[in-house]
Amino acid sequence: MKKNMMMVSALVLALAASPAFAETFVRGELGRANVDVNTDDFGNDSDNDTAWSIRGGWYFNKNFAVEGFYSDFYDQSISVDDGAGGSIDANAKFNGWGVGVVGKTDFGNDQTGFFLSGRAGLMRGKVSASVTGFGHESDTSTKPYFGVGLGYDFTPKWGMSLNYDHQKASSDDLSVTANTLTVGVEARF
Repeated sequence: MKKNMMMVSALVLALAASPAFAETFVRGELGRANVDVNTDDFGNDSDNDTAWSIRGGWYFNKNFAVEGFYSDFYDQSISVDDGAGGSIDANAKFNGWGVGVVGKTDFGNDQTGFFLSGRAGLMRGKVSASVTGFGHESDTSTKPYFGVGLGYDFTPKWGMSLNYDHQKASSDDLSVTANTLTVGVEARF
């Protein structure tokens, strides 16, 4: 509960602290996630899935921003014949909400051209699984995330980038890690 309140407080402060000169940004990212699952009882496994993220926030100057986001890393279902004329259905998901800071260095003139970016913060990750006949389980945890990007700003108001991010969630006997490679499009206004 205390971690939830800290995350909500950080987001509210970031929203309330946005001065009139701050530049708002909205960003969409789409790509691939490699998700590693490690359990105490069953060992580890990995799988890939489509990952996407919606991000938004404020640049306080051309090099520093705060962001909030929602990301979906994994959502897969399988159905297996149970041998008795029915099926066993299973579904696993990993997603999260987060807040953080963004740093950006431009190599072009007037906020156009190539740039490098980095981001880091806290993400509230949720892992859930359901299996026919066994029920549904889910757990959440707050963990740090970080990422880097290389991109190109076509104008001072929009650009594209290639991004690598590392996110994690865990519980008592489960650890889930997502490493994502995405293409992002950002609009600033």
